[in-house]
Amino acid sequence: MSMRVISYKKYYTREGDTFDKLALSMYGDEKLSHYIIRFNPDYADVLIFGANVYLRIPVVENIELPETLPPWRRSGGAVT
Repeated sequence: MSMRVISYKKYYTREGDTFDKLALSMYGDEKLSHYIIRFNPDYADVLIFGANVYLRIPVVENIELPETLPPWRRSGGAVT
């Protein structure tokens, strides 16, 4: 299973938000924080956000990978 970004939504941070905390809240998995970082490169070096920072949160959907897809093409988390 892979994920595809289909749109994004606006989000204003709360004091203490982190990329992994947002990913856990939005996607149910903190390991998907790279989607949020990719859409907000100006903040990639921020560890803990202050309040009211505007971020774009990608809306993602699962896509099925064909059984015939070679293993080297099955990288989890690839954005298409």
